[in-house]
Amino acid sequence: MQIGYNLNLEQAQKLVMTPKLCQAIAVLQLSSLELSAYIERQLEENPLLELRDDADGETGEFDDGEQPYGPELEKQKYELNWEDYFEDHYYDGRDSGIIQYDKWWKQQEFGYEKFLSQTPTLSEHLLSQLNLTPCCGRDKLIGEYLIGNIDDNGYLRVSPAEAAEQLNVDVERVAKVLNLIQSFEPVGVGARNLQECLLIQIERLGIKNEVINKLINHHLMDLAKGRLIKIAHNLGVTIQEVQRSTDLIKTLDPKPGRNFSGLNDACYIIPDVVLEKVGSDYVILVNDATIPRVIINPAYRAVLSKEKSIDSDTRRFVENKLNAAIWLIRSIEQRRLTLYKVASCLVELQRGFLDRGIKYLKPLNLKKVAEMVGLHESTVSRATSNKYIQTPRGVFEMKCFFSTGLNNDTGTMISAGSIKKSLQEIIDGEDNRYPLNDQKITEIFNRRGIKISRRTVAKYRDELGIPAVQKRKRY
Repeated sequence: MQIGYNLNLEQAQKLVMTPKLCQAIAVLQLSSLELSAYIERQLEENPLLELRDDADGETGEFDDGEQPYGPELEKQKYELNWEDYFEDHYYDGRDSGIIQYDKWWKQQEFGYEKFLSQTPTLSEHLLSQLNLTPCCGRDKLIGEYLIGNIDDNGYLRVSPAEAAEQLNVDVERVAKVLNLIQSFEPVGVGARNLQECLLIQIERLGIKNEVINKLINHHLMDLAKGRLIKIAHNLGVTIQEVQRSTDLIKTLDPKPGRNFSGLNDACYIIPDVVLEKVGSDYVILVNDATIPRVIINPAYRAVLSKEKSIDSDTRRFVENKLNAAIWLIRSIEQRRLTLYKVASCLVELQRGFLDRGIKYLKPLNLKKVAEMVGLHESTVSRATSNKYIQTPRGVFEMKCFFSTGLNNDTGTMISAGSIKKSLQEIIDGEDNRYPLNDQKITEIFNRRGIKISRRTVAKYRDELGIPAVQKRKRY
């Protein structure tokens, strides 16, 4: 056998992920906020892109008072008007840029409603109370040091001995200041562990109960696992008294400082699709109000109309940036069309859920939606990931419309969301003195014609945050 090198010319077909295709895929799976940030970055990188002034760019298309309807309306409403993007009534690039900047600056009006108040943090709240006390000098320095070592949950993360060593003071003096801080609001702040936190709250409430103190000091783990009979046997009291004490302990706050953490980091969901019910029909609106509208800068576009006044490198640079800008605008418009198609299909398939609630949510997968809208499953998955839809029943993640299901005796499928709703209703209607275990709940579903295993019932119960049978029992 002879080994050697040779050249062969072959013709083959293969799918290549071009940069433009990668950009279109990336734009499709972005949410509204992420897309706005992406467009802002593109505006910084591409000089041919600029923000569009909608007040100057909108013109009436129908002057005779008649509006198109039917297929013509859908075509004109959802097709991209490229002339609208490229035409601009400014002629001189430099002057138009100044005019647009001046108008943009005038729109940025500053008023009191533009500003938000800064919510005080836990440390600031405690320091303000410390300043109102007669504590001064070295004691105030100790108090500031202890407050600085309180975490977001309200617990002290340094021992009095360590604080005394760091500040070169007596431990008794640190303990005295710590007792002062533990009297501040919120109740229970400054505790070193959970037991101390709960005991501080019990003391502030003026409750003097030996059973509650023993439960907090020695039986918290048994309380968490619902072992009330064992606790009653060890304490020598009735189980009813243990349960009453447990109910009172559950009203206490194990993390007193959490109401101050994250108040300035509030995150709001901006729906990508808005669904409004008009009469008996649903109107679908793709929410692009927060997305910046971009156009091609006329000054750079005028460079391409010149033939001999610019060099080849400049022309090549402008052409590349122009192609990138056009493809970005096309990707944004394609994202809007895809979202509308997918949302229309979801409304059609999940009409029962929208009209009557979660119990009527049908099992649905990506393949069925992809076949109806004529797209690939991966495209539908990207179009629904990290997207939210606002419906008359609330704001939901678009992935919630896709649900697995179980078979029933009629041969149809029931979604997991519908089963969870039925499970919640069964547990809400049970006798809390004789709660239903997972096996009995399984038998109830089987009598209703729903084939479900005990393990699946336990899984759905955990997902709903429903405790086990021994924790739901009342004595």
